[in-house]
Amino acid sequence: MSAVTLRRPSRTTTLLSATLGLSLVLAGCGGSDAGQQAAKGPECEAYTQYGDLSGKRITLYTSIVSPEDQSHIDSYKAFENCTGAQVVYEGSKEFETQLVVRIRSGAPPDVAYIPQPGLLGTLVRDTDAVKPAPQQVAANVDQYFSETYKSAGSVDGTLYAAPLGANVKSFVWYSPQKFTEKGYTVPTTWDEMVALSDKIVAEGGKPWCAGIGSGEATGWPLTDFLEDAMLRENGPEVYDQWVNHEIPFNAPQVSAALDRVGSVLKNPAYVNGGLGEVSSIATTTFQDGGLPILDGNCFMHRQANFYAANWPEGTDVSENGAAYAFELPPIDPAAPKTILVGGEFVAAFSDRPEVQAFQAYLSSAEWANEKAKFTPEGGWISANTGLDEANLVSPIDKLSVEVLQDEANTFRFDGSDLMPAAVGSASFWTGMTDWITGKSTEESLTFIEQSWPK
Repeated sequence: MSAVTLRRPSRTTTLLSATLGLSLVLAGCGGSDAGQQAAKGPECEAYTQYGDLSGKRITLYTSIVSPEDQSHIDSYKAFENCTGAQVVYEGSKEFETQLVVRIRSGAPPDVAYIPQPGLLGTLVRDTDAVKPAPQQVAANVDQYFSETYKSAGSVDGTLYAAPLGANVKSFVWYSPQKFTEKGYTVPTTWDEMVALSDKIVAEGGKPWCAGIGSGEATGWPLTDFLEDAMLRENGPEVYDQWVNHEIPFNAPQVSAALDRVGSVLKNPAYVNGGLGEVSSIATTTFQDGGLPILDGNCFMHRQANFYAANWPEGTDVSENGAAYAFELPPIDPAAPKTILVGGEFVAAFSDRPEVQAFQAYLSSAEWANEKAKFTPEGGWISANTGLDEANLVSPIDKLSVEVLQDEANTFRFDGSDLMPAAVGSASFWTGMTDWITGKSTEESLTFIEQSWPK
């Protein structure tokens, strides 16, 4: 077994086949101490497909810890009550290290939530411990998820892991209230965004603020910005070639995209509003990077939907509020609209029937809606098209799901999460940090290219 390279921790169901349904009822594997019986009643109608799993025990291991873990635990209750199975949840900040230890020792969990496709691929290729997704999971993925998410959960053409949560990365945060006060309008093209930036500068302001500090992961916000620029500068096909290393990391197309990012973030007239000079981007934490928007010290901050968690308590995050987001605009308005996305995936290390049933539940519309209902403060979304927007309470969550469910959008998964760990969660971060602190585009991209595994 070769060594497993670790990656960063991030931030109406299809019926089972009759054969599988019968196996779920008759199978006798799993823990015998679950101690609960399957419930009956109309509320359990959608769960009868999983069979009677009374006495079955399913272990789940994730990086999601308190308080976020409670909404996950609550979202499994209907499955547990209606099938009789017991889901044993364990969250750990040492998830990635300990998952590998458990696999190597021959005692993996039944199910784990994998934060990046790159880690999934490494586990599949280096351990042979991940089970291919069962038929009903594959059917749910085909029904409810885009090809981008299906591909991200696949390794060498085989689906191993269904998507779980999701995030939309192609957002620019701003203050609707400040825009109204200043008479600014949301730009719909890159040129309009530049024109707005120039207008803000002419009026004595700083249009942009940013922060990439994130401990050992410092630099990752810039990887997202470059990926977004790659999509807009070159289109999804060239983006795919870059992610798969079919063109070099320092190819001319990549240089052009990074220079476009630099026209914003390396422009001393544009940044770093309320925080310092261009170099302050490297020392400002990711969490603090957009906060000057609230005081009018800057006006735009490119970051994913999950940045909503960083606004101070009580901030009105809404279409007419103190903070909200618009889609990072296209360079060519006539080109297909591209959206950068991310998320985590459900991998299984056992193919016992009760484990397959739980996998199927997690890939279903039922689970997506249960999870939304048990997240009353917002901050969670899924790319599952069966998710009912009415179950979401946060305006930014609703906007994100509208983007994910818009069939006119072309999606691409976070490139650094798809790349080998030596690049995606190592040299890419370092190279981007070096770039923002003074190294040239050529130097930075060549450094990353040289790190690509041979």
